[in-house]
Amino acid sequence: MSEITELEHRITAALDQIGQGLEGLDKATTPDSSEVDGLRSELEDERTANAQLEERLRSIHAKNDKKLDALETAGRETREAMDKLDGELARLRAANAQLRENNQALRDANEAGVGDAHLINKAMMVELEALRTTRAVDIAETGAILAAMAPLLNTTDNAGSETVGEDA
Repeated sequence: MSEITELEHRITAALDQIGQGLEGLDKATTPDSSEVDGLRSELEDERTANAQLEERLRSIHAKNDKKLDALETAGRETREAMDKLDGELARLRAANAQLRENNQALRDANEAGVGDAHLINKAMMVELEALRTTRAVDIAETGAILAAMAPLLNTTDNAGSETVGEDA
């Protein structure tokens, strides 16, 4: 019987401890109104900060889209400049081939002792065309280089306050 009494005391003590724990839990879970107000204020601050970050993110996306469009435009311009350069190089090759043929014909005529004024005029015209074509190739090559460098020249500086090379 003493064991039963002892077990009753132990059970009663355990139930008392559980009761005290529940009372402490009730007190801990009942928030203080100033604490709730503080948490609400912090939540509102976080929402404001989140909205600001989202706006900055939209702004960054807009800037990146603008830069991407500029790079795509520069890429098109570079391709166009390279196509023009290729065309001018083909013209130069053709003019040089014709110049070599005419010079060979002139050498052959001089070896035969027959000076042909028509061949001389034709050679001079072809040589002038080769010089013009060489000049056009130089211009096209310069254009291709500038088109390729345009994205580099139009990048913003680290401060983001102005664009380099816009007025140049």
